[in-house]
Amino acid sequence: MVELTAAHWMYLVGTIIIILTMLCRQNVVVPALVITFLVGWIYTGSLFSGLQTIFQASLVAAGELFNIFLIIAIMTALLHSLKTLGADQQMITPFQRVMVNGHISFWVIVFITYSISLFFWPTPAVPLVGALLIPVAIRAGLPPIGAALAISLAGQGMALSSDYVIQIAPMLSATAAGVPVGEVADKAFILSIITGLVAIPLAYLFIRKTIQTPSEAHLHKWEKLDSSVEQEVADVVNQQKSKYSTWFAILVPLSFLLIIVYMVLAKFSEAIPPMEGGAGAALIGGTAILLLIASNVIKSIKESFSSVSNHIVKGFLFAFKAMGPVIPIAGFFFLGSQELSSTIFGVENPPSFLFDLVQAGQHQIPESSFIAGFSLLILGMITGLDGSGFSGLPLIGALSGALGDSVGVDVSTLAAIGQMGSIWVGGGTLIAWSSLVAVAGFAKVPVMELVRKSFLPVILGLIVSTMIALIFL
Repeated sequence: MVELTAAHWMYLVGTIIIILTMLCRQNVVVPALVITFLVGWIYTGSLFSGLQTIFQASLVAAGELFNIFLIIAIMTALLHSLKTLGADQQMITPFQRVMVNGHISFWVIVFITYSISLFFWPTPAVPLVGALLIPVAIRAGLPPIGAALAISLAGQGMALSSDYVIQIAPMLSATAAGVPVGEVADKAFILSIITGLVAIPLAYLFIRKTIQTPSEAHLHKWEKLDSSVEQEVADVVNQQKSKYSTWFAILVPLSFLLIIVYMVLAKFSEAIPPMEGGAGAALIGGTAILLLIASNVIKSIKESFSSVSNHIVKGFLFAFKAMGPVIPIAGFFFLGSQELSSTIFGVENPPSFLFDLVQAGQHQIPESSFIAGFSLLILGMITGLDGSGFSGLPLIGALSGALGDSVGVDVSTLAAIGQMGSIWVGGGTLIAWSSLVAVAGFAKVPVMELVRKSFLPVILGLIVSTMIALIFL
């Protein structure tokens, strides 16, 4: 049995307060900071340590999320540079032949995002789709929030929740549950499709009335360039657009296409080492930096020394201005992970506040298949609150193995249900401090608005898929 302390209860109260604050459509930065301080104070017994906890939690969160901030900054810098060449206009022209209106654009983004994310995870998919397709979709009349919904639900939701190709998620769930990985992977794949087939059409129906007729004005409004940038664009494009824009309009998509081909070969060919972890995002980021340098050097070697730096600064300013409030929120929920709270508190074996609370309440689950199934779904969703989606899978798998025989439900089915809850919530559709910040960043929409628009479709999708799993799987 897990022994709950006063700090555990404070963490639970804080989690409830933050969830309620989100449901009331209020910013949760202040509650997150205050509760982080209270948890740190109660756990350490020192007022000064509680004050330090606020800083340390935000510092650890910034380190964990910096890869997301970095890829946003790099891709934003590249897009600024391409804009000064006029290459962005020519680069997206081919997609206009298919994305003729906002309705078609929504489904094109869904298909492409899902296809890329299924093989390589959503992290490299977001900058590719964000850079190449979102501007086209917005010009075609799709609102930015519609593009963000298409990317997050198809990528961070449907593709990542099954993780059917890479199979990190089902491996974590199945190993802890004591069942073959293939059983969990196959059922998770089915449930991810069902959840997506409910959530994505619902999201489309909710935003379809906001879709407008195609217009260049939508893109200009979305870009919101300041006057100095507009002047810079006008000067450079007028002088050099015909000379350089076509080159980079071909080079940039071709470079990213070659990356995709390379990643496919790495997946299926033994001749190329497999790409694991963040290798795909790093490859895209490194390529974008070289393209950024080349697009400035080709104009002027001398001026490139300052222009590349200026574009990168603009990229970081945009990334932190848009996503900075996420850091203190993530800091609070990172206290729930023992690995991260160890760094925050500076001790070797701190309590795992979030998972300790889940373990302490597991004996309250009645011996009913439906109650057990939905309890695993809810527990998975709770463990996803840390913004990872993967960290709670061993716990969900262990609970599935313990409950399966007693409630008469296949263990792999329970594990797949819990995996759906954990990754759909924590992997990046309902948690603002997850990789959802990258989607919101590229679409230039408030991340909390994206969470609110996703909430009902995702919840209904998870309910439907859980019911089908308990009846048929």
